[in-house]
Amino acid sequence: MPPDLTHPIALALRALALQYPEAREEFPWGDRVYKVRGKIFLFLDDGAGHLGVGAKLPQSNAFALMMPGCTPTGYGLGRAGWVSGRFVPGSEPPVELLASWVRESYIAVAPKRLSKVAGTA
Repeated sequence: MPPDLTHPIALALRALALQYPEAREEFPWGDRVYKVRGKIFLFLDDGAGHLGVGAKLPQSNAFALMMPGCTPTGYGLGRAGWVSGRFVPGSEPPVELLASWVRESYIAVAPKRLSKVAGTA
């Protein structure tokens, strides 16, 4: 299990992710992920002097990839719209932008019924 989150943005994103219906925090492969019905919708890391965020962004993918520190997610996930951002202290995007990524990713991954129940669709 990874160490506890300490970065204020990471803590805010964790709290947001866990507010969505049926969202769970898990630690497969030693990574901190957030899942809905067994499907990952967020990767989150704040170790080694950076904030790491991975999300499925079907609508804002192109915009996100223009940001410094963002790349298509590895393991073939980038082809499916996943973006990974690694931000050193002081280079983090506003928490509101990253929160919109969490929301978009949840909507993309969650069953439609859950998105509607959450008021996110």
